Amino acid sequence: MRTYIALLRGINVSGQKKIKMADLRTHLSSWGFSEVQTYIQSGNIVLQDEELAANQIAKRIHQGIQSAYGFDVPVMVLAPEYLDKVLANNPFLPEKDPKRLYVTFLSNPPVPELLDGLLQEDYSPEAFNLVEKHIYFFSPSGYGRAKMNNNFFEKKLKVEATTRNWRTVNKLRDMCAA
Repeated sequence: MRTYIALLRGINVSGQKKIKMADLRTHLSSWGFSEVQTYIQSGNIVLQDEELAANQIAKRIHQGIQSAYGFDVPVMVLAPEYLDKVLANNPFLPEKDPKRLYVTFLSNPPVPELLDGLLQEDYSPEAFNLVEKHIYFFSPSGYGRAKMNNNFFEKKLKVEATTRNWRTVNKLRDMCAA
């Protein structure tokens, strides 16, 4: 069995796309996944599968949610090793407050021209650093007041994205090890 982390984009936000985690765990088990765990209500899942690759798992979860709930939810699936790299290489640590750090996971690497355009702007005191398919993000005022939020990165880079705070990223990796 192989462990994966599935991140759902935009569920249970402001009363939109409501999914109870207990129901979701039941559905995921019925869709063939095992050892299903969820963390908080925002679509953080650790599960196991012995056959499927990450992109196939994302597709199965996406289609299952569409069928069971009737709405479209982008799904990103990561391997624990990828989270290890994310956790080990945050350029904002140890200088920045971990409570003000976030990671935005991208569906694809952005087109270089779009990234260049983003780099031309100054959004101080907020800061970001793109590495592969994720963005380390620092917002001293907290995420709720951030200019560079998930929607910002999606629009500027023209890719699907989902953001998690630093604590959640650490918790998901811990859940994989348990």
